[in-house]
Amino acid sequence: MPKPSTIEILPPDIKANLQAWLQDPRITQEEATRRTNALLDLAGVPERVTKSSVNRYAVRMAEVGEKLKQSREVAQMYISQVGAAPQGQTGLLINEMLRTMAFDLTLKIQDADIADPEIMAATIDQVKALALAVQRLEQSATINVKREAEIRKSALADAAEAVEKAAVQQGLNAEQAAFWRQQVLGVQ
Repeated sequence: MPKPSTIEILPPDIKANLQAWLQDPRITQEEATRRTNALLDLAGVPERVTKSSVNRYAVRMAEVGEKLKQSREVAQMYISQVGAAPQGQTGLLINEMLRTMAFDLTLKIQDADIADPEIMAATIDQVKALALAVQRLEQSATINVKREAEIRKSALADAAEAVEKAAVQQGLNAEQAAFWRQQVLGVQ
């Protein structure tokens, strides 16, 4: 396993400050490095960050931020298309996005160098986790489809009952009211 970067092992409060400084356009990476090392001095932490480690971290943060921005834009586009009742649609969208991510991860795992025992063990763990995630995803999708069908069935039954009641109140006989109830339910 690769050694964690100095940024990853920073105390949480110092790392939070570094993240804030990197997001502030008025503060250069060099200044963020200097401030971070000053905080490490004050905290009595012997490790120091370098300009290159701060730069690598800033680049990673920017890439993650860009991916998050893109995913939000895509989600917003889909949500605006599904309208006022996006629950089931959004769930399906999320499931599809997770399937795509799982597929992408599978491709990356296939490219891994698995001659190294540590990499082999990590790859096996990733495959197990991926398989479990896909299984849970599929179970969730099945539950969502069943729940949506039950909700529709219940709403239709409530509407049919309301139509039948209104028909009787409007003077239709029981047979005529039952006819309209059947029409709402779609029963021939």
